[in-house]
Amino acid sequence: MFTVNQRTYNPTSSPVAVICLDGSADEYFDAALVRGLMPHVAKMCVSGWRGLARAAMPTFTNVNNSCIVTGVPPSVHGIGGNFFFDTASGQEVMMNSAKFLRVETIFPHAQRAGRKVAVVTAKEKLRDIFASGLIGVGGIAFSSEKAKHAQVATHGIGDVEALVGPTPEIYSADASLYVLKAGVALLERGRADFLYLSTTDYMQHKHAPTDPQALAFYAAIDAEVGRLLALGAVVGITADHGMNAKQRADGSPNVIYLESELVQQFGDGFRVILPITDPYVAHHGSLGSFAQVHLPPGLGAAQVRDWLLLRSGIVECHDRATAARLMELPPDRMGDLVVVSGRDVVLGRTPAYHDLGALAGRLRSHGGRAEEMVPLIFSRPLNAAYAARAIGDVRNFDIFEFICNATH
Repeated sequence: MFTVNQRTYNPTSSPVAVICLDGSADEYFDAALVRGLMPHVAKMCVSGWRGLARAAMPTFTNVNNSCIVTGVPPSVHGIGGNFFFDTASGQEVMMNSAKFLRVETIFPHAQRAGRKVAVVTAKEKLRDIFASGLIGVGGIAFSSEKAKHAQVATHGIGDVEALVGPTPEIYSADASLYVLKAGVALLERGRADFLYLSTTDYMQHKHAPTDPQALAFYAAIDAEVGRLLALGAVVGITADHGMNAKQRADGSPNVIYLESELVQQFGDGFRVILPITDPYVAHHGSLGSFAQVHLPPGLGAAQVRDWLLLRSGIVECHDRATAARLMELPPDRMGDLVVVSGRDVVLGRTPAYHDLGALAGRLRSHGGRAEEMVPLIFSRPLNAAYAARAIGDVRNFDIFEFICNATH
């Protein structure tokens, strides 16, 4: 038993495996399950528990993975996007380092409580956050993207390729499957019994739920889940966000170039921050359904907010204080306004800022309310108290508490 960030965890003696399937809207599971392609997950849904959970806003990777591994919202852990504008330094800063975390993760506490903890992520950008405080107490943390570079001193493990296989290409289905295969290998060899496995959403950005490539991918995921179950693990599955097509009828990206439109209406001095921005531009071209807007001096937030709310495609616009309250965000890492676009719309800065060539003619993305509800699946039934909680406003970052406290 251990307590972190005012939550107490009492895990079963069985191995625990929490999986964050990046970008996995519930429709991906439905499409595969109805075709009989995920028999192990289908069994989990019948003999365990399946429902929905609400992700944190904005519905981006760094934000929600940080929530899951700390058990708290962004207002507490401090990471409200992949990027923010640091007004003190005047720099746009990527929040891919543990130095931006304002609380501890659950992992070093689980390790000190006697569990053998391993966290495996597809994207290297998350590894430092996951590894915070863990390596020094004997845990393991590495990414499939940089698997061949893992060393005992810095990752808690070396020679990963001998354990799992060659390092995969990050823009591939294999990058995610490698994460799950690594979890299986670590469990098989007794290297870990408390796993967090976080995949990448490359496949969901590229393929709709019923595309043959997506169906094959989820069938392969199911095979690895089956291996974890066969090894005696209690498995919990959720996602950091969903995914939707953001295109016009002709297939072109449905983009509102927010900075361009604001400058045209009000004049120069705006800075639009797109918190989806990260090194993986082939996923989304830095286009998502959420933006932070820093206003020029002397321009009232209410005036700009009211104008933006009249713009077709924009569904929410809040001043900093309101957005921080409604979306549980850290106010000191926010703009003057927060803007959210609709299900099929993304927000950009200017046409020149974005390289849409990397998208290969198709845009699927996330970040807004339309990607907020995600799957929550457990391989064992929940006890009465947690089953009652699960039909309310359960969050994706409740998953470790649920799997530790509700499944035995």
